Amino acid sequence: MNDRRPLVAIALILVIAFIPSLFMDPPTPPPGAAADSVGVVEGQSDLAPSAAPSALVPPTIGADSGAVIPPPVAATTEDTVLVRSGLYEYGIGTRGGRIVSARFLNYVSMREGDARDTLQLLPTGTPMLDARLVVGGDTVHFDAAGFTPSANALTVTNGPETLRLTGVVRGVGIELDYTFVPDDYRIRLDGRLTGAGSVGGTLLLGMGNGFRDTEANLAENHREGGIATKLDGTELTRFSSFDPLETKVLSGPFEWVAVKSKYFVAGLFSYDSTRTGGPIGNIAGVVAVAEDTLPKDPVRARVRAGLAVPANGSFGATLYLGPMEYNRLTAMGREFDDVNPYGWPGFRTVIRPFAVAIRAMFVWMHQSLGLHYGLAIVLFGILIRVVLWPLNQKAMRSMTAMQAIQPEMQALQTRYKEDPARLQQEMFKLYKEHKVNPLGGCWPMLIPYPFLVAVFFVLQNTIELRGVSFLWMPDLSRADPLYIIPLFMALSMYALSKIGQMGMPPNPQAKMLMYVMPVMLGVLFANFASGLNLYYAVQNVASLPQQWLIMQERKKLLAMKGSAPKVEVKTKKKS
Repeated sequence: MNDRRPLVAIALILVIAFIPSLFMDPPTPPPGAAADSVGVVEGQSDLAPSAAPSALVPPTIGADSGAVIPPPVAATTEDTVLVRSGLYEYGIGTRGGRIVSARFLNYVSMREGDARDTLQLLPTGTPMLDARLVVGGDTVHFDAAGFTPSANALTVTNGPETLRLTGVVRGVGIELDYTFVPDDYRIRLDGRLTGAGSVGGTLLLGMGNGFRDTEANLAENHREGGIATKLDGTELTRFSSFDPLETKVLSGPFEWVAVKSKYFVAGLFSYDSTRTGGPIGNIAGVVAVAEDTLPKDPVRARVRAGLAVPANGSFGATLYLGPMEYNRLTAMGREFDDVNPYGWPGFRTVIRPFAVAIRAMFVWMHQSLGLHYGLAIVLFGILIRVVLWPLNQKAMRSMTAMQAIQPEMQALQTRYKEDPARLQQEMFKLYKEHKVNPLGGCWPMLIPYPFLVAVFFVLQNTIELRGVSFLWMPDLSRADPLYIIPLFMALSMYALSKIGQMGMPPNPQAKMLMYVMPVMLGVLFANFASGLNLYYAVQNVASLPQQWLIMQERKKLLAMKGSAPKVEVKTKKKS
């Protein structure tokens, strides 16, 4: 089930923006057991070549001989080559030449019960880039043999370093080159296959079975888990959309394919450089199998991407395996930053520029000005309120002016209630006479709406806030465990609404909203990121002076209208 709380919250954010003007008028089940290293049933989740590069069909196992190929025999031992830089420690297994571990040295696991150790992303027994080669009707499993590495360990410091692994599986010679750089999470894979005759076919690269649970809020982390693909645009297939044991086939060709959680991602890139007009996606498609049998909404699925291998046996791909740091995602190109989308399809084009700018502002305030992220949120909230002051001032004054002419409008509505055309004409004359714009209270509130939505997504999903404490809040990316900040946000909203009603005629609906809306928002936002609640609380408090000044202006204006001669509305005498 997709989480609809952000949609409801953002809708209410718009209500919050209009409230001053209106007043003037189930726990996620634990993941299934870890699967074995092979994980899927032959013939159900493999990709195979066909006449069309993007077609996906289950391969026929043992079609040439009429016999089923027996399961691969695992090598008796497996060594792990550790590749380390200042950012990461990857483990490359000698059985199959796959990535068996990925530890990030700048991040720690937030899951309750885990020691505050550096974050290990890959679950035990769920490797990345475990490969199978489908040639005709046969499937060659790379993990059926051990590989010989060029080094027992590798330290990446000054520049790119390459680890070569060589092995032979069922007569096919395999050479894998992994190239690492010291200051990035991208891993380059170049492979060569040799054997009798043509070795072209489809290489099935495993992308794991989801990541380890590394976050304190497991349910939220599971909701963000899924498969992202880039074709004409970016599409996200959430694991929760699977049925238990369901197989989904995603047809390409894709520029990239990624498996993601809330904060981390494994993205596979492969391009066909032989095509005229520049590189194009060379990933034929994806097959994903939800192996969980108990949960109604699976939280993981085993994913394999199909990569076409030409007859000469050479292939290449790039894997980004690391945190979703925006600058690094952007550096990968091909709109890979959209793997962590801000907004929903159809609205991202409008929201993304605001979100990117807001995130960049937070990071700049932290890195260049030396401000704590919590203080940056506070200062940013005040700054935005100052910038939006003229728009809000215009909207509030327009609504005040509309209230001042309410008696005249009601008299016109009484007189011309049976003549709508004349009523509209007279109302426009009234607006012109008092220099009132009936839409003046609405459009200034709509202009900053994309900005409000962008702030919501940035503070709810940005990895820079992960694990950052502020005052009593242990983590700005998580809910306040004491519920102090959402309560303060609700109280500040009530104060804002209360001042907005001062000096106004009694209005039962407005009075009800004054009590109901703060309670609704407080309950809804209680489990959202405390940084998000902090921002909206600051926004409310920073709005109080302006609301107070407008209230004083309204009182004076209404007093002047009350002491002025009443407008006489003539009525027709009955004959």
